[in-house]
Amino acid sequence: MPKTSARLLALLSLLQTRRHWSGEDLAERLRISARTVRRDVDRLRELGYPITTFKGPDGGYRLDAGSRLPPLLFDDDQAVALAVALQTATTTGAGIGEAAARALNTVRQVMPARLRHRIDTLQVTAVEGPATRPDVRVDGSVLAALSAAVHAGEVLRFDYAAASPQEADDDGVLTPPRRVEPHHLVTWGGRWYLVAWDLDREDWRTFRADRITPRSPTGPRFPPREVPGGDVAAFVAGRFRGFDGSGDWPCRGEVILDLPAATVSGYTRDGVVEELGPDRCRLVLGSWSWPGLAAAVGRFDADIEVVGPAELREAFAQLARRYARAANGAMGGVGRAEPMLRSP
Repeated sequence: MPKTSARLLALLSLLQTRRHWSGEDLAERLRISARTVRRDVDRLRELGYPITTFKGPDGGYRLDAGSRLPPLLFDDDQAVALAVALQTATTTGAGIGEAAARALNTVRQVMPARLRHRIDTLQVTAVEGPATRPDVRVDGSVLAALSAAVHAGEVLRFDYAAASPQEADDDGVLTPPRRVEPHHLVTWGGRWYLVAWDLDREDWRTFRADRITPRSPTGPRFPPREVPGGDVAAFVAGRFRGFDGSGDWPCRGEVILDLPAATVSGYTRDGVVEELGPDRCRLVLGSWSWPGLAAAVGRFDADIEVVGPAELREAFAQLARRYARAANGAMGGVGRAEPMLRSP
């Protein structure tokens, strides 16, 4: 039988993993008797943990929220997870880097020397990806307000900052205030978005959280809706791909590459690769524009056969002319070409 302190830590970890545990399940997982489980539960209560006991055939134990914070207990894996999460908080776009650093320091001070040493040796430098757009941070209070409205299922009113000066009024916002039923708060590409049903437009919308200024109070409660397709992650990904919300890229083409399918698959995040032979494969890929799609395919160092459509062939021709001028050191004398985008 493990020592009492280790056993209490294991018991507390189990109670935190799910809502309800039977005494038999806890005894089996900890390899102790039901009587020892009852004694250990009493010890945790003495330490300040609010553990509720249920009687009867479906009886067991549940760890409830208390009125005060009891001593925190972490096993080794939890300590490592906490240190990594807090040290990489700056990459979330939530604007909580300083608060996360203070939290890590606070938790570190109350940890046993063994766990404190393990956290100190785990130094993580959070490096964000190359910035392809201006860096934005969301105020933590805004995220908390949006999350609270989602959780309560209450209509939310907010001012929405304009994406460009041409869209804004004198206060730099779009008027009138938006009225939505908030359903999900998601992060995508380092930014936070609110997925909501727009009451005025009667359609689903995604709003950038850094452009939201919530108004109070919130409105009445509303019945939950299901996002199209039932999968919020797929819905958000689809909104960022297509102009019409179809979930597909505006431009999608098919080519044959003189490369093994395994090689192409390793560098294809969102495409379909089909093996045609040991050193030959079919690739179906999408992009925002036809030249962008041609450039994405061209990064593979291999001969290319365009299956279709005709817009993709023309995009390759357009890039070929552009690259030839660049190779000859000449400037494009006919002006900048318009992007070849599919009409919505």
